[in-house]
Amino acid sequence: MKRAWKDKVFVITGASSGIGRATALALAKKGAHLVLAARREEPLDDLAQQCEALGIRCLAVLTDVTDSAAVRALATQALHAFGRIDGWVNNAGVYLVGRLEETPDDAFRQVMETNFFGTVYGSRAALAQFRHQGRGTLVNVSSVYGSTAGPYVSAYAASKFAVRGFSASIRQEFEGTGIHVCTILPASVDTPLWQHTANYTGWRARPVEPVYSPERVARAIVHVLAHPRRELFIGPSRRAFTVLHSLLPALTEKSLRSMTDAKHFEHQRQPRTSGNLFRPMSQGIGRSAGYRSPARQWFKRLLLAGGLVATLASLRRTAAARRLGLQVVNALGA
Repeated sequence: MKRAWKDKVFVITGASSGIGRATALALAKKGAHLVLAARREEPLDDLAQQCEALGIRCLAVLTDVTDSAAVRALATQALHAFGRIDGWVNNAGVYLVGRLEETPDDAFRQVMETNFFGTVYGSRAALAQFRHQGRGTLVNVSSVYGSTAGPYVSAYAASKFAVRGFSASIRQEFEGTGIHVCTILPASVDTPLWQHTANYTGWRARPVEPVYSPERVARAIVHVLAHPRRELFIGPSRRAFTVLHSLLPALTEKSLRSMTDAKHFEHQRQPRTSGNLFRPMSQGIGRSAGYRSPARQWFKRLLLAGGLVATLASLRRTAAARRLGLQVVNALGA
């Protein structure tokens, strides 16, 4: 298996923590060489050392993805060090919660600059090299909020919807060329993102359960780098909500509002903060943040499944319900 990855070169943005860090370690274990990018020097260098200890070559490059020149320089350094790029993962991202009227204009814009335009700049740099090589795989990390939005995340949802639509468009431009554009849509993931969140609600935010591990998302990214596919949802429970939203949008949005109010915030006040939007934060350098309890996750999934079954039961006499039931079962089993 490692032979297939030997001498392959991958660029990962947002590599200093969370999904990016987990993906880097997963690829290093397979024997791939890496170019790691993030804004924080110390955790990035620490990750590079961990990866090199696994026997691969690794280059750490301080990069702010909102700076298009810096992203082009990242690609140039990768080519100078390794001569080619086999895959590029646009993972860098920031999170913001707050009512629209309470979110500052510059904070809203910064979410778009990082999550969307950072993906655009990375895609431009990667695809230019892929076109020259005649091959390559681009992986853009969106979110389930790029499919079905919830309240208080208008900036984040807008950025992730944009990433998904942008990826779908450029994927068609490269159809049949040997160049692949893949989109990953994770549900709630246990990463330091929650420590870095820009928060204008006055309440401490936490991920909505069930919460998945960053290693699960990393495995999905590694999989699509080896076996490209258009889109891949991570977390069957949230995919079920996507299916429900396509069939019962009003009911699903009402449910999402209730679930967010109840589950996305802790009963603990917190001052307004811009988090890591404009500058990196020292805390939160690992892969996870301790939000995930496997036993509790299975319990939450059972409760969610029960809620979906109850919804279906209330509609069981209609043909629409039968079709809905089949699609939900398929989604939960994905």
